[in-house]
Amino acid sequence: MLNNFEKARKSKRIRLVDIAELIGVKYQTVSEKINGKSSFKLDEVLLISKTYFPEYKIEYLFKDDEQEEL
Repeated sequence: MLNNFEKARKSKRIRLVDIAELIGVKYQTVSEKINGKSSFKLDEVLLISKTYFPEYKIEYLFKDDEQEEL
């Protein structure tokens, strides 16, 4: 799960539907990507970061907290 992303999104009161509309997918698809069932594409990551979270590093926002560190 993308916990950092979720914390930032909720603190800014950005709805999942807003992100879905921005990247052109369904609300459910965004939820699945956040929960680790699928992944955000690079162009989606860049657009979301630029639009809603320019103050955060991409590595911080999109760090999968369930993946093991190498």
